[in-house]
Amino acid sequence: MVLVRPENAYQARLVRLLRDDGPRSRVELGDAVGLSRSKLAAEVDRLVERGLVETAGPAASRGGRRSSMLRVAGGVRFAGVVVGADRITVTVTDGELTVLAEVAEPIDVRVGPEPVLGRAVELVGKLRAELGLTQLTGVGVGLPGPVDFPEGTPASPAAMPGWHRFPVREAFAAELGCPALVDNDANVMALGEKHAGVGRTFDDFLYVKLGTAIGCGLVLGGTPYRGATSSAGDIAHLPLTEDGPSCACGETGCLEAYCGDRGLVGAALAAARAGRSTALAARLAEAGTLSVADVAAAAGAGDAAVQALARDAARRLGQVLVGLVSFFNPGIVIIGGAPAGLGHTLLAEIRGVVYRRSAPLATGTMPIVLSDLDDRAGVVGAARLVSDHLFSAG
Repeated sequence: MVLVRPENAYQARLVRLLRDDGPRSRVELGDAVGLSRSKLAAEVDRLVERGLVETAGPAASRGGRRSSMLRVAGGVRFAGVVVGADRITVTVTDGELTVLAEVAEPIDVRVGPEPVLGRAVELVGKLRAELGLTQLTGVGVGLPGPVDFPEGTPASPAAMPGWHRFPVREAFAAELGCPALVDNDANVMALGEKHAGVGRTFDDFLYVKLGTAIGCGLVLGGTPYRGATSSAGDIAHLPLTEDGPSCACGETGCLEAYCGDRGLVGAALAAARAGRSTALAARLAEAGTLSVADVAAAAGAGDAAVQALARDAARRLGQVLVGLVSFFNPGIVIIGGAPAGLGHTLLAEIRGVVYRRSAPLATGTMPIVLSDLDDRAGVVGAARLVSDHLFSAG
């Protein structure tokens, strides 16, 4: 369907309530937005005419004439696309952002934008065929690097050669025939947490994305904060030391060089070659290289050297978070993308540093937790990204 956006702020608020909370009665909606019965009826009728809302049967009786239930129209369908450094994930959701179909496959983002985005479009087409969809309402896209949000283009992404200023938003809109929005993956994942994760009940929080690339999504006042030039939260290349390990950006001692997957594996290789970890040395001799999974397995098996290098990486991340927590005063810090088996080791060290070094007023009631959405945060957040745009007053 071709979506016609809400006409005014009341309509936008009504359709967002139905997206976020599911079907609600006319009476509940009127109470939530403070509209009289007649004004609510007029606004709802316009939303129905515009194809945004539909009736979902009668509501439970509250005495007198029964109200009807309303929901986001069944024809609303969003696509969420998350491009990672080595993987692409595509979903299609309904208007409430419930995932209806999903597909993921390995891909190397360094091959360039045309083949990666071409494959993403093919995967969206595959899901549309499975669901029998002729038209999408909108598509949201997350990329693993800095994004100029108003332009919808990557901006000098260190780990994405050939992507600088490529018109990603226009490419998706043209290929799929629907509105598209593009953002940094950490911002998209933060939106996913806001919609369906532990961030749902917080208006101000930080989402820290670990993995191949490090990022931080800031949600302030219930919405993403991107800064003056869309670079807020770009913490990956904050310099921690002058003589630290080399980073993909060309500098040394960056946060990502210590805490990203590449940094963890590099430290693990050093431990194996120096004989500090017999488990990793044996794995290196067997496979010729090491992976993050190998690091996590050794730590889980009690390898003291590997646990120490993981704690060192977490301590450095914790030191960065001390500054962020003191400056932004979030209600919660959510850690996503931690390697399987290492999450709780990293979390314990991060908590220790942040709670010890931050002011009690900032952290007294502030939890630091692991995300429970896993990869789902990104694809739900991508759908939320474009739905926020389309469910706003036109």
